[in-house]
Amino acid sequence: MALRIITADERLAEPRGVKAVIFGKSGIGKTSLLWSLPEDSTLFVDLEAGDLAVQGWPGASVRPRTWEECRDLALFLAGPNPALRDEQPYSTAQHARVVQAYGDPSSMARFRTLFIDSITVAGRLCFQWCRGQPEAFSERTGKPDIRGAYGLHGREMLGWLTHLQHARGRDVIFVGILDERLDDFNRKVFVPQIDGSKTGLELPGIVDQVITMAEIRPEVAAGQEATPPYRALVCQTINPWGFPAKDRSGRLDLVEPPHLGRLFEKIAGPARPLAERLALPAPPALATPSDTTDA
Repeated sequence: MALRIITADERLAEPRGVKAVIFGKSGIGKTSLLWSLPEDSTLFVDLEAGDLAVQGWPGASVRPRTWEECRDLALFLAGPNPALRDEQPYSTAQHARVVQAYGDPSSMARFRTLFIDSITVAGRLCFQWCRGQPEAFSERTGKPDIRGAYGLHGREMLGWLTHLQHARGRDVIFVGILDERLDDFNRKVFVPQIDGSKTGLELPGIVDQVITMAEIRPEVAAGQEATPPYRALVCQTINPWGFPAKDRSGRLDLVEPPHLGRLFEKIAGPARPLAERLALPAPPALATPSDTTDA
């Protein structure tokens, strides 16, 4: 069989979707971002049962309650992975089982965007399921093995996220809580609130966009009146607040308005000129011994 080469024209013509994760502290308004998405083509995956902020939103939703339901939903929406064995969760055989239970996948074709609230709760459901699996118990003593549970949890979460990443033609938005902590050197750091460390460490490499919804307090010069804080989406890795962020599209500014509809239109818009994207700021000049004089 000849090697299938995908030409540039074919690649550019393929339907594609943006995979993004939006972090923010509790109460900042992450779930309310659902209002900025088109209700006729957005599916709200409500894991938190915390839809009070969007109670009047007229779109459709689903409410998985177990980790098995989360996996089956991902398989139903993203299709099977033909490389997997029949007993593996996202295989062709498991897809046939899910289709028999859920119906024709084409009934979900109108949902261009999946809004999953939240990855924090998905991690809890996953860990609860993992603690009941054989890998979470010692083979020698039969007692619970928390290390085995966390290892399985990391593999399960990354498998779920990676499968949703391959939902071509759909935008997938994960929402998660962001914790503020102090590291060993008493420095402020921001950490995603997800059980285990593996998912939080590897998630930025899976999705296209990492965005932090934050409260921005403008700096005030001496003698000036204080400017009220505002909510915004921090989108670039190098930012003055240390928030987790990444823009794979190269189209977003450091701070964007909290409106996902306009944000995704900008991501899908014309790319910045290559010369502009590759124009990185020069590092500051380093002082050399010849630049200094002894006191």
